Amino acid sequence: MTPEDPRAARTRAKLREALLDECARHPLAEVSVAALVRRAGVGRATFYVHYADLEALAVDACADFVREAVDALHAWRGRPDPVRAPAALLEFFAGLTPHADLYRALLTPGGGGPLGRVLHRDLRAYSLRERELAGAADAPLVASAVAATFAGVLADWLHGLIDGSSDDIAHQSWQLLVALHRSR
Repeated sequence: MTPEDPRAARTRAKLREALLDECARHPLAEVSVAALVRRAGVGRATFYVHYADLEALAVDACADFVREAVDALHAWRGRPDPVRAPAALLEFFAGLTPHADLYRALLTPGGGGPLGRVLHRDLRAYSLRERELAGAADAPLVASAVAATFAGVLADWLHGLIDGSSDDIAHQSWQLLVALHRSR
């Protein structure tokens, strides 16, 4: 893999930051490429060199969200507490507020949408790798169930379909995921 051009990385970082700033003021559906490139200080053509559309930029800007979710679900060692979520998962749910509107725009109820697909893909891959390392015969099944369950619960909570504080949802999600791991 070749290293990324530093100029391209800086441009994408400016565009991601500009998008997050715009989305803090307006829903994603109201953000225009013109406003975004003006805020980022780049040309419209430059935007399209890096991203096909605003949705592609938004998913890229939320990539940290996906990494944080995957890391939070795997931030324990030894035997997991079946009732209490790891601190990283509690922190993850508590930290969703600043960009919750953007996440809701990209993560549809049930865990779908462009961000849901990325979350499912990355979480399934990590879970599958962990299950295979543990020698679990049911690795593909449990990895898919874990990814679908977490993405669905997270999305439904963000959309207000599940009531509870961020701590409540973190603990309840954790309990579901631990049960899935123990089910086979």
